[in-house]
Amino acid sequence: MAVRHLCVFCGSSPGSSPVFARAAGELGGLAAARGLELVYGGGKAGLMGTLADAALKAGGRVTGVIPRALVDRELAHPALTRLHVVGGMHQRKALLASLADAFAVLPGGLGTFDELFEAAAWSQLGLHAKPIGLLNVDGYFDPLLAMLDRGVEAGFVQPRGRAALLVRDSPQALLDCLADGRTGTEA
Repeated sequence: MAVRHLCVFCGSSPGSSPVFARAAGELGGLAAARGLELVYGGGKAGLMGTLADAALKAGGRVTGVIPRALVDRELAHPALTRLHVVGGMHQRKALLASLADAFAVLPGGLGTFDELFEAAAWSQLGLHAKPIGLLNVDGYFDPLLAMLDRGVEAGFVQPRGRAALLVRDSPQALLDCLADGRTGTEA
């Protein structure tokens, strides 16, 4: 399956280091240059805004999905190609997943972790076969990956579930990895 729509989960905060925003901007620009439509949470702040701005500046198409409560707090990006306003976070995640051919996860907080784990759990349950890639900027995901490895060792995480997470440390490498549509569980 060719990847045409890339769903990106990332922080609504810029984080504590400029390396995070640089990576988000680079991913947005590279995705647009490859003709990928970005699908993301629809926000204008933090890494989300940086990602969308870079893709739009590069001539890309960007679709946002945002809950009504966040629009009402003036957090929606004003210049997206398309913006879907939904009732809540559950609807947001379901629509993001349905619009995506692949997932890219950048540094973020609890919401980003929630989105990552829902996509990973759905993959493990066979509810989708879309690749999931983590952009491990400055080793951000190292502790999480160690925890998942511990989960495999302890018998709580299936090895194929852990292997489904494709981890790269540069936007270019992550897009190359996701481009062939592999899920990480294939040889």
